[in-house]
Amino acid sequence: MKVLVADDSGVMRKIIVRALNGCGMTDIVEAKDGKEGWNLFQAEQIDCVLTDWNMPEMNGLELLKAIRGSGSEVPVIMITTEGEKAKVLEAIHAGVTDYLCKPFEQEDLMAKLDKYAPA
Repeated sequence: MKVLVADDSGVMRKIIVRALNGCGMTDIVEAKDGKEGWNLFQAEQIDCVLTDWNMPEMNGLELLKAIRGSGSEVPVIMITTEGEKAKVLEAIHAGVTDYLCKPFEQEDLMAKLDKYAPA
């Protein structure tokens, strides 16, 4: 399974990639913002997207809307500090598959990946 990790924080991308690697996932592409993530999504065969909400150029919600607007039903999991009910509902209405608030445990991320995008 190829996973796209989009987050403007290099440290957070490393944490997510390390969590994925710890569970045997190594086919990972990284994006520093939603725009780069969208370009990679269009160029690569992505099976799952893990995205932050707050990023420059194109935020995670805009990335989600672009993915859904393309007709793709690939799982998109928002990993963000945006935990307010209104934000969660906005993401749900835009077609997010699931939501994970930072900080998170590796086990929580893996449970979501197993549920929506089994290897």
